[in-house]
Amino acid sequence: MLDYKLKIALVPVRRYLPGPKRTGIFNPDYAVENKTRITSFVKTRFSDEITEFTDLEWLNEEGLLYLESDCEKVAERLKAEKVDAIFLINCNFGNEEAAGKIAHLMGLPVLLYAPRDDKFDADGTRYTDSQCGVFAISKQLKRRNVPFSYIENCYETDSAFTEGLQQFLSVACMVKNFRNLNVALVGTRLRPFKSVMCNETELIEKFNVGVVTVNMAETLIALEDIYKNRIDVLNRYADDYAGKVDVSSVSRDQLVRMMTFVEFYKDIAREYDVSVIATECWTAMQPGFGAMPCAAMSILADEGIIVTCESDVYGAVTNAILMCASRGKIPPLFGEFTCRNPLSDNGELLWHCGPFPMSAKAENEKAYLYNSRPSFRVADGIYTVARFQGERGNYYLFASPVKTGKGPFTFGTYMWAEFKDLPAVERKLVEGPYIHHMSELKGDWYDVLKEFVKYVPGLVFDGVTN
Repeated sequence: MLDYKLKIALVPVRRYLPGPKRTGIFNPDYAVENKTRITSFVKTRFSDEITEFTDLEWLNEEGLLYLESDCEKVAERLKAEKVDAIFLINCNFGNEEAAGKIAHLMGLPVLLYAPRDDKFDADGTRYTDSQCGVFAISKQLKRRNVPFSYIENCYETDSAFTEGLQQFLSVACMVKNFRNLNVALVGTRLRPFKSVMCNETELIEKFNVGVVTVNMAETLIALEDIYKNRIDVLNRYADDYAGKVDVSSVSRDQLVRMMTFVEFYKDIAREYDVSVIATECWTAMQPGFGAMPCAAMSILADEGIIVTCESDVYGAVTNAILMCASRGKIPPLFGEFTCRNPLSDNGELLWHCGPFPMSAKAENEKAYLYNSRPSFRVADGIYTVARFQGERGNYYLFASPVKTGKGPFTFGTYMWAEFKDLPAVERKLVEGPYIHHMSELKGDWYDVLKEFVKYVPGLVFDGVTN
């Protein structure tokens, strides 16, 4: 399962100069003052049930890293604490050697920041020069091939600090899960959908993304067993679903069979300890079991279990990336490019036959079953369209922000998306490695996805904002 919890190491650093304690520039007392204020602010404002911070108060009386010789000791302690990322806080000019070494030793996402320098005496004495040190530290990180993010030089109370730290928390969560991603593939690839072919060998070799296969014979056996032995649970699901969705187009028995997939995919996620699921759907499930899994996908998305239709493994990977971007708070959609909007030259129907989470539904929109599949329009707003895709050994992450627009009524789960230049996006999809399948996440996550790619060797960011 995807894990949205993070433990971030706060690593404040200062300049080290041998000899007596400095009284002018780089006086360590001012670095300690910065450290105390910023770490307290971060812990108070950003700690929650899924976010924890640790620090270096155990290292020395200042709680600051300033000796390169301490880096191994710090790395050993932080690895024992199983931190997921490090936040380098440059409390004065800093120590570029120590900062570069600890970042290299940890091999985790790194956030670099320095507070505004505001300690000036009438005689011209400055005490910190924290911004200046960021330029030196960043070069050590680059020379050690350490990817990093940074927050612009600002006060910790500025919006830039909050936005930068929140973005980094999303990126750290994405990296943590992507490095240990497992996808369950239920059934074989749909025969007519060669577009969703994937390369399992490259996924595991390049990214440590594993694919766990579940064949259709064991799937059908499991479904029949659940339908026979968990009827009380299935009836509760059916009753709950009927209270939210117009199910008058299907029989009670068919509705209960549809709910069987909810328990089945939960079992798969639990038994195989997978992050997300890609599944065969319309070519085998209906003939083999007499029901479609689309409603179950919609239900499970709001429970945090992402099931991606039409055997699309790369689509499942994309959905996992997006789910982690929101740290589990916003389930992604899986709406494919379907047709241009007859009412708008830059409008596109992002649609699929029913897997969108019910939480995405537009207010006052009626949800109903059309041919056993959920149907409703999603809420208006800003969304980010994304796709992880491989081609000839190269891997890309497409991203583009869109806003919803108006378009004709249709069945299925859908939105009418407005691009700034749809023909340019269409050309990128047609001439590039991408297919019609896309994933969407409510909100503007473009910069988060771009930042995430920094930490994934072999993955190229391929964004469009025009």
